[in-house]
Amino acid sequence: ANQTAMAELKESKKAFGISVNQYEHDSAVLGCKMKFSVLDGSGGSGAAMPVIYWLSGLTCSDRNFIEKAGAFKAAADHGVLIVCPDTSPRGVEIEGDNDSWDFGTGAGFYVNATEPKWAKNYNMYDYVTKELPSLISSTFKTTGKQSVMGHSMGGHGALTIAMKNTAFYSSVSAFAPICNPTQCPWGIKAFTGYLGAEKSTWEQYDATLLLKAAAKPPFPDILIDVGDADTFLPQGQLLPENFAAACTEKGQAVTLRMQPGYDHSYFFIASFIAEHIAFHAKFLKQ
Repeated sequence: ANQTAMAELKESKKAFGISVNQYEHDSAVLGCKMKFSVLDGSGGSGAAMPVIYWLSGLTCSDRNFIEKAGAFKAAADHGVLIVCPDTSPRGVEIEGDNDSWDFGTGAGFYVNATEPKWAKNYNMYDYVTKELPSLISSTFKTTGKQSVMGHSMGGHGALTIAMKNTAFYSSVSAFAPICNPTQCPWGIKAFTGYLGAEKSTWEQYDATLLLKAAAKPPFPDILIDVGDADTFLPQGQLLPENFAAACTEKGQAVTLRMQPGYDHSYFFIASFIAEHIAFHAKFLKQ
């Protein structure tokens, strides 16, 4: 598709002096219409903005972060464009795509599927790293710098995408990320479904294994917050300790904060999002 895809503005609201917009476009990579939402921190100043991508978790859409994270003031303060893609293709109707909440619709896992049934549409990795950034740079005035952050499945997405594209992303952070998906029930289910039973093909989408395989520490620092009252921690879904161990082994600086009393929800995210945006702004402005 040579023609430049256009993003159509569907909704615009004002909050804290900035625009909160939702767009729709035709995705060639996913084979469907997709929506994404943005916090445009330029406040109408016309200033070029660095971009921070927010990758959401299981069952989420492009709206969860926008409506629940309370990131408006931080986006305005730092003059950043926060872009929130959806979490899977929409409306493609593949048999079984709505059978469970942790696979299929709302659960694209930021991989490029290779299993024939899913391979045509479930290419969220290419969508987030190629198609969407190209659309963003043609739709907004950007500085050409970008960072990535995310929550849970999206934290996995942020960590793996940043580590596979270290020259493209200035920094990475995560909330309660799925750090070692080849070793947890969510990851095993998703990877088996999208990538097949051959486990060697899974490793390219596992943050802990990617870090272990890295030639050198990829980032000056990585910020990760996890609530110590997160019910998915004792279930072994997140495994931040495995990622922390890989960081130590590799000499990768990581700021892993176990936040007392916080759970897996957007109440937790809203509590620390301003610190994450400030963390990225520091690297994006260098």
